[in-house]
Amino acid sequence: MEGSSFVSTHTDEVPPEAPQYTGRMVVAVDGPSGSGKSSVCRAAATTLGAAYLDTGAMYRAATWYCLEQEVDLDDHKAVAVAVEELPLNISTNPDHQVITVGESDVTAAIRVALISEKVSQVATNPEARALLIAAQRAIIDREGFIVAEGRDITTVVAPDAQVRVLLTASAEARLRRRGAQLGGTQDDEALRRQVLDRDTKDSAASNFTVAADGVAVLDSSELSFQQTVDSLISRVQLAQGARS
Repeated sequence: MEGSSFVSTHTDEVPPEAPQYTGRMVVAVDGPSGSGKSSVCRAAATTLGAAYLDTGAMYRAATWYCLEQEVDLDDHKAVAVAVEELPLNISTNPDHQVITVGESDVTAAIRVALISEKVSQVATNPEARALLIAAQRAIIDREGFIVAEGRDITTVVAPDAQVRVLLTASAEARLRRRGAQLGGTQDDEALRRQVLDRDTKDSAASNFTVAADGVAVLDSSELSFQQTVDSLISRVQLAQGARS
């Protein structure tokens, strides 16, 4: 359903100090759980003055909605129907991410452990995935200059992006980062379910562990956060220079 209208965006103004790039530029970043996609892409988008799209948040919001509506996640058709009517609104300002479903602000609610453990059931649903991909493409087209991150952005959602990067890290680094992100509230087994086991399930729907042709690999295992951000920014600036 290309151009599906069940999802919308609200774009707050980009901070005035951010440099403005007026050409169309899509930066597509894929990677496994705990690789740092969200934080790295938000920081890069802020510096570049670009919009930011967290496609994973869309799948999480859809999962939250299904659970709220008491939809059986094993019922593929019911999940697809719920996603089709999902009243989702997601911001594209990297400095102010707000996600609402109807009148409910779910920005924090979609990050809880239960959603992390259930989201694969929605993400691997072909019909639900097609609906969300159509919405993601519509947002990317509307924004023009955007950093979009997820698991199939470089290969399915925006394979024609000017910058395509697979952001990865070792399993040890990803588990450590996700544990720090959760404030040490998860035990080792819970972390493995949220990071490694989820990757195994989601890889049935998209390949985000091996870079496709034309996709650059950025391994952040031994890099600091700022070094990773700077590396991504340099790739974007190089692409911008090549087009000027």
